[in-house]
Amino acid sequence: MIQIKGEKAIAAMRIAGRITGEAIYLGGQAVKDGVSTKHIDDIIRQHIEKCGATPSFLGYGGFPGSACISINDEVIHGIPSKNRIIKDGDIVSIDVGACYRGYHGDSCCTFACGNVSDKAKRLMEATEKAFYLGAAKAVAGNRLGDIGSAIQEYVEGLGYGVVRQYVGHGVGHDLHEDPEVPNFGRAGHGVRLYANMTIAIEPMITEGNYDVKVGPDGWLVTTRDGSLASHYEHTVLVTEGEPELLTKI
Repeated sequence: MIQIKGEKAIAAMRIAGRITGEAIYLGGQAVKDGVSTKHIDDIIRQHIEKCGATPSFLGYGGFPGSACISINDEVIHGIPSKNRIIKDGDIVSIDVGACYRGYHGDSCCTFACGNVSDKAKRLMEATEKAFYLGAAKAVAGNRLGDIGSAIQEYVEGLGYGVVRQYVGHGVGHDLHEDPEVPNFGRAGHGVRLYANMTIAIEPMITEGNYDVKVGPDGWLVTTRDGSLASHYEHTVLVTEGEPELLTKI
């Protein structure tokens, strides 16, 4: 069931969103050659807890980290590890959730480590722009297909792939709520948007084919063809006018 949030819930989600955004920023600042993904995860967990919140991902479905940290061809759900070392030229997606007073924020950004290739830069820039094109459609009266169509049309127009197997979602009291928010679709179709819906819009874009596979750990999702992947996400409050990005700092 889709939840329309009240003032108390939105106030808590603004705080959860700010904490989430700050944690991602600090994690991104730590993306350097020779740094482990576990080190970044520790920074993120410490900040979330210092702010009086809890990491949404820690223990979620058995996930062992506070952040999903995915590198290069890894799309989502990378488990932080002291043995997973970031190298110059890598692109690193950091996906974070924070729960404050029972409400979640959920956000992701892909960061460049040192001297990344031009093709990697273009992919990252396209993913971020795709998010903003989709988010601009998160207005009361529009439909979910308007969001997905805006993302898909732009991304595929550049020759990139839009991951189909994983999509955005509602977010609030639960980390994942209805409705699903695909990054593809037909304008004018799908669930109608209403003011005070809160949704996570999160384009997952591949340099090559959009098909993905799950690794042996049951978590890590990579591109099937080994091409680079980029991920960008904010928790978005639907309004009658300009959408509010709750996780943007």
